[in-house]
Amino acid sequence: MASGWGITGNKGRCYDFWTDFSECMSTCREPKDCALLREDYLECLHHAKEFQRRNRVYKEEQRQIRAAARKAKEGDEGGESNHH
Repeated sequence: MASGWGITGNKGRCYDFWTDFSECMSTCREPKDCALLREDYLECLHHAKEFQRRNRVYKEEQRQIRAAARKAKEGDEGGESNHH
């Protein structure tokens, strides 16, 4: 990563994050001072937060679909019993 070259021969997609983090680490007194820059760099590399958010959104969509299906099924069952 330190070379700045990506797999296609251009600048790597996370190189800017790396340079910001690297500059911070060169000038800071404590590593914790650069924690947010490190976090940004690691997110660029691994997309962990993005994947967690996608999974939460997907699970919520599935929960809403199941709830709507359950509600529709209860409505159908309730409608049949009102005919008697």
